[in-house]
Amino acid sequence: MRFYLDEDLSPRIAVIARGLGLDVVSAIELGNLGLADEEQLSLAARDGRCVVTQNRADFIRLTVTSFEQQSPHAGVLLVPESLPTDHFAAIARALLDYAHTRSPVAMAYIVDYL
Repeated sequence: MRFYLDEDLSPRIAVIARGLGLDVVSAIELGNLGLADEEQLSLAARDGRCVVTQNRADFIRLTVTSFEQQSPHAGVLLVPESLPTDHFAAIARALLDYAHTRSPVAMAYIVDYL
């Protein structure tokens, strides 16, 4: 499973996750800071990456729109507010656990919680 961290998450999570063997990139690392959520989702989908974000409301709405328009979509994984975004290693380990229990093929148009 491939992940794309939205700009609301630290690129430190991506670094730790890559150290765990995951394929994770960060919007910030890629220079995509400030792009609209629609663009972030589109970039991730084109690269076959599930978006990881805390921005629940916008990405649920965008997933519905993507489904209705049959736009490319590789899933959205929501980091719950109960998991502070500065717990970098905990989020990276949660991504590892998630990747081992899900099929990337089944993620299209799915919104799930980490």
